[in-house]
Amino acid sequence: MIKFLDLQKINLQYQQEIETQLLEVFRSGWYLMGERLANFEKNLSNYIGAKHAIGVANGLDALRLILRAYIEMGVMNVGDEIIVPSNTYIASILAISDNGLVPVLVEPDINTYNIDIAKIEEKTTSKTKGILIVHLQGRIVFSNELKEIAQKHNLKIIEDNAQTIGAKWNGIRSGNLGDAAGFSFYPGKNLGALGDAGAVTTNDDELAKAIRTLANYGSSQKYVNIYKGLNSRLDEIQAAVLDVKLKYIDTENETRRLIAKRFISEITNPEIILPEYPESEEEHVWHVFVIRSKKRDILQKYLTENGIQTIIHYPIPPHKQEAYKEWNALSFPISEKIHDEVLSLPISPVMTLEEVSKVIDVLNNF
Repeated sequence: MIKFLDLQKINLQYQQEIETQLLEVFRSGWYLMGERLANFEKNLSNYIGAKHAIGVANGLDALRLILRAYIEMGVMNVGDEIIVPSNTYIASILAISDNGLVPVLVEPDINTYNIDIAKIEEKTTSKTKGILIVHLQGRIVFSNELKEIAQKHNLKIIEDNAQTIGAKWNGIRSGNLGDAAGFSFYPGKNLGALGDAGAVTTNDDELAKAIRTLANYGSSQKYVNIYKGLNSRLDEIQAAVLDVKLKYIDTENETRRLIAKRFISEITNPEIILPEYPESEEEHVWHVFVIRSKKRDILQKYLTENGIQTIIHYPIPPHKQEAYKEWNALSFPISEKIHDEVLSLPISPVMTLEEVSKVIDVLNNF
């Protein structure tokens, strides 16, 4: 079976370096908010090009903390609206509603699966205070038009950068395009920890200070709490692992691009709708390689029978989830079409040439 993602093989590439770091953390006797976290935050901020990087517990918390900080700063208020794509993973939306803000769903572009920037302004009202863009599947969504909309309506641009670390738009890395960005380092991400982990990047000093304080029980001085905060901290073990793997992220992303090029050029079955390869290859890091087919479920069964593991990202759109039952009667036809047809193929920096060829051959014979 060709695994969808062989995490063991990915991490074993760096076994010696990771084990050395883990042993040092173990022996240090310091497991939270120490030297490893400081090193990783510094290296991540340098890599992204942002002034601040703050390690947090996971990707959802990263987004929750950004929005919560804006509320504490008076930039946003409970009941304000945040624009968000209608086909994202539900975490993007949970971060908004968890803060008492109102998610406003906008349909994606059927060709890129990212939010359709041309449809944002029509959903903007006097209550809109931000746009949460999601760089979905590894592809950046950004444009001068988006910046102009944000400036015109005084909106914050918040990046959900859970899937796109390393990508660039006009030479600027994702995570440094908007006002703030949330990262997930869930094990299956391009930069994955050995458990849950996340981060926030920003160039805003006040926002960074508020996020760091909120994430530590609302405290910047021990036993002195200025906010009703959270406990959302990136531990020393995960920071050490991520610092090792950060050094290799560009090399791994380049391997993903090479596999994606082969898939796009060599899969010729008319039953398969392939993703776009962007004009600037730097805009995509291929976190997942998503095809579409009207016969998706039959295709997935066929691939399984032929030894190829696949995943559906995501089978149920947010507005059809019971968690948001107030939206269940709404219609987002582009999102619904995407969720009904998408199928993610194996793609990773440890796939062999033979495995890539097998996936192509099996698909072409469907």
